[in-house]
Amino acid sequence: MTSTLTISRLTKAFGGVRALSDVSLTVAAGERVALLGHNGAGKSTLMKIILGLITADSGDITVCGSAPGDKAARAKVAYLPENATFHSALTGLEQITFYMRLRGEDTSGAMALLDKVGLGHAAKRRIGTYSKGMRQRVGLAQTLIGHPGLLVLDEPTSGLDPVSRRDFYELLDRLAADGAAILLSSHALTEVEARTDRLLILSGGKMVAEGSLHDLRREAALPVSMQITAINGYDTEILAALPGALRVGGTLQLECAQEDKLGMLARVAALQGKVADIDVIPPSLEDIYSHFSRRDGQ
Repeated sequence: MTSTLTISRLTKAFGGVRALSDVSLTVAAGERVALLGHNGAGKSTLMKIILGLITADSGDITVCGSAPGDKAARAKVAYLPENATFHSALTGLEQITFYMRLRGEDTSGAMALLDKVGLGHAAKRRIGTYSKGMRQRVGLAQTLIGHPGLLVLDEPTSGLDPVSRRDFYELLDRLAADGAAILLSSHALTEVEARTDRLLILSGGKMVAEGSLHDLRREAALPVSMQITAINGYDTEILAALPGALRVGGTLQLECAQEDKLGMLARVAALQGKVADIDVIPPSLEDIYSHFSRRDGQ
């Protein structure tokens, strides 16, 4: 795939304190990449450099084939901050029409953009009457102006209800399918776990891990959990057959290393007639994120 965003050995310091240290990454056309990190990890600094708002001290960066902040890059990059602010006296339609004029786009498409983010019904209401989630959707609409090649999204689902969050990620799926590259920062780990192609974890200004969820699970080598539901009366026998298992509430729970998972499943299967059900629970993204952050001393 063609890289829309390419960063190599990027470093940035403020007053002698390094915010980013030798950070390298790529985001390809059609790829959805999540940027994860605790507050102060360097995410905001990285986004500002990508947008051309500040410059790096060293390293190389190419945004849609141009230098960040160049006219060509600005025309192809869309940005949504965590807390988007709009003129409360304008209607949603007037606000998006205004932004389209600024970008030299045909304003006849303003209503279609609002429909796309689920605001068509409120297009002629003043933004001052909108909820936080509705204002966030105005922000989403403005990022779609001009068919951007790269979307940089900072906590984009902030203020959205569960249905709106689902609709938002479905919209991202469609944009990625059309070739847009997407880099989003989020603390909502359960959301990005299933809706992104690749994960980047920043900690202390360093890129401590990157890859698909499957890749990171394998690298972290965290244990797999199993929850076993015993047929009435057999829980004691199952506990005896599986050293390390514990009774927790109405189930029996145990952990094993990734490489021992199949062997443990075979041992449980051998207890047929005593086991009613078993759930295998792999390490979550939150577990993986905590692992790599702690490994870096954060």
